[in-house]
Amino acid sequence: MPDASQPTQPSHPLEPLERATLLKLARQALQDGVKGRPRTRLNLDALPPRLRQPGTTFVTLTIGGELRGCVGGLEVSLPLAEDVRTHAVAAALEDYRFPPVRPAELRSISIEISRLTQPQPLEYDRPEELPARLRPGLDGVVLVDGLRRATFLPQVWEKVPEPEIFLSMLCRKMGADSDLWRLKKLAVLTYQVEEFHE
Repeated sequence: MPDASQPTQPSHPLEPLERATLLKLARQALQDGVKGRPRTRLNLDALPPRLRQPGTTFVTLTIGGELRGCVGGLEVSLPLAEDVRTHAVAAALEDYRFPPVRPAELRSISIEISRLTQPQPLEYDRPEELPARLRPGLDGVVLVDGLRRATFLPQVWEKVPEPEIFLSMLCRKMGADSDLWRLKKLAVLTYQVEEFHE
């Protein structure tokens, strides 16, 4: 069974002011990126300390509840505030599933930020054990097969609550056959998120 003691979101959740600051930075970066303006230099010294610390996020854009773009990272490389700005622009302009966001859409877009924990390997012995090792609604899941890799945020469980279907869809996202997870033991990592939105 999954370890119930595993954290369900990053330790020490952000304060309301820190969340609001990140959402404001994401909104400004989104507007600048979509309108073709250069991104302003981020004054890290003016930000709360935790927003200056390294962190990684996914930024999700929706219009009327429908996905319009989602891009993020699993490896920490930037200060949290800069990571959010980078992924806000990428979600608007670089999500291969959608055409770039147009300026006329900006007023309709809602921004959601998911702050990730460090992904941890999920141990299991046989493919048929994998669905029971996942925690629907809590775990973000990363599948790795050689050079191929794909992830679903925990929020995806809301639309795909069955672990077997979740894994099959994640295999397809990775560019593999939907049954790959049943046929061989894949490298699997899980993580949790602190999610907040406008």
